This record gives sequence, C-alpha cells and structure tokens, in this order.
Amino acid sequence: MSDALPAPADTPADSSWSGVHRGPLQEGEWVRLTDTKGRRHNIRLEAGKRFFSNKGHLDHDELIGRDEGFSVTSSAGGEYLVFRPLLSEFVVSMPRGAAVVYPKDAAQIVAMADVFPGARVVEAGVGSGALTCSLLRAVGPEGHVSSYERRQEFADVAEKNVTQFFDGRHPAWELTVGDLVESMKEEDGSVDRVVLDMLAPWECVDRVAQALAPGGIVCAYVATTTQLGRTVETIRAHGGFTEPQPWETLVRDWHVEGLAVRPGHKMIGHTGFLVTARRMAPGQVAPAKKRRPAPGAYGVDYTGPRPSGLPPTAADETQDD
Repeated sequence: MSDALPAPADTPADSSWSGVHRGPLQEGEWVRLTDTKGRRHNIRLEAGKRFFSNKGHLDHDELIGRDEGFSVTSSAGGEYLVFRPLLSEFVVSMPRGAAVVYPKDAAQIVAMADVFPGARVVEAGVGSGALTCSLLRAVGPEGHVSSYERRQEFADVAEKNVTQFFDGRHPAWELTVGDLVESMKEEDGSVDRVVLDMLAPWECVDRVAQALAPGGIVCAYVATTTQLGRTVETIRAHGGFTEPQPWETLVRDWHVEGLAVRPGHKMIGHTGFLVTARRMAPGQVAPAKKRRPAPGAYGVDYTGPRPSGLPPTAADETQDD
C-alpha cells in the first residue's frame, strides 16, 4: 500500500518550509511553556482557551500577539518562559509511535551524510518522524525525501508530527507504507542519499546500491553492536562502496558557576551507532584496506559476510584442541 502525501492546502508564510515562524505569536501556532523547575508544556494557541497546571491557569489570549521570549505568571503565581519550540525540542516531546532519532544523531546524519538543499533522499524507517523533519529542513522545498515505513500505525503518527512541525504537508515529502526493497519507486542511480533507520539495514544494501548515484552516500542508524557488525561487513563485502565508517557520539553538559566549572551529572550516552559509505561508479571497486584484520577477527566462529581478498590466515584460522 502506498500513501503519497498530497500538496498542502495552505502554504506557510515562510516559503522556505523550514518550520520556523517569525514575528508575533499567532493563533494556531505551537508554543513551549517552561516553568522554573524546567518542566515543559507544548500548547497550541487558540483564542479564548486556557492552559491549566498545578500553578493555576494562563489565558491563551495573553500570549497571542506578543513576540516570543517573554515570561508570564499564572493565576496561582507560577512563572513560565514562552518561546516557539525549536526542532530539537519538538522531536523529544512529540507523540511517538516508535523511538525517535535524537537531535545529536539527526545532526550527525545531516552533516556526515552531507544532506544538502535540493538533494534526493530516501529514508527507510520513518518511525515517529523526528529524522524526517531534519531531512526535510535540509533538502528544502526543491529537494525530495521519500520515506518508507512498514507499519501503518507508525506512518500515521509520523505524518501528524511532521505536518504539525511544518504547519502543513511539506511539498518535498512522499510517505509510502511498505518495505523499502519491495516498494522503492526511485530509478536506478537517481538518489543522492539513503538513510536506513531499521532493524536489519543489511537486507537493503543491494537495492540501495542500485538506487544511489555514483558518489552518493548511504547512512545506517542501528542500536546494537550486533547490528553494527552485520551492517558494516555487508557493505564492505558488497564491493560497490568505499570502506564503511562506523561511529557514535556522546553528549555531556557542563556545570558553570563562578569557580565551579565541572562536567555535569547528566549525559546523553549511547543512543545508536552510525555507519556511512559512498557509492562507487559502476564497475569500480575501492582499493582494499592495507591493514590486516586482527587475529581471530574472521576466524572459525565468525559467520557473517566476508570481505573480498581476506588473508587466508585470517579466514582459515583453526582453534587449538
């Protein structure tokens, strides 16, 4: 089944489709209220409505028409900062059907996969739409993001979230419910970037290789070391890509008060691994790595894909009795 998103009925005032609004707050916009303890509430402004919390209520009419970046006091004395939510704030608080790609990883994907304005991008595994928002912002209205999602319930949640963030259905987005290998519509060699956020990305490597233009980039996002190893080895053994590069990022905040400058107590540690590789031209093979594999790396216990030209001593290693 395929569900291609129709063109939006109403185009946002900002024709760049960035999801960013300027000027005074308007009815229908989403704002984020943050109290003095850091608790956050996202509300959609509607004339005549009230926001309620354990600190009393706030009238939406008090917020509409003001420039963002102000504080208000509720009926029971609660103080709130009022801003439009950033993309990084929106994606960690939006409704979820599946786990989201966190901002630190979405930023790495956009940067290290070199997603550019006008790019033709295929995304497999739309999840809740968090990464989709970053990809659409990067490619802009002149680009194209084709998202594939196997599960209808996830696709429904993603569609609502992405449409909410951009305040309309982004003209560069096409959402298809179905398996990437079976449902991909893109012609061979027509895709600039492929992002795989799925359980078994190695199953798609052959199809991805067909779709990517020479020089194009595949980027896989996986959660476990088992998935990481299988993905890297499958891309490596395919022969039509450069040596895959795996990594992860960790984010640690810092406490700064006068002379008290130290690492914070909170850290965003492991969320997922990333792997990137570039597509070689048809018939071309990247030079093999000159560094020999570690002893036992491809020994008798290894059952995954084997890179071409594997040293016999590594491939035929035997165990002592």
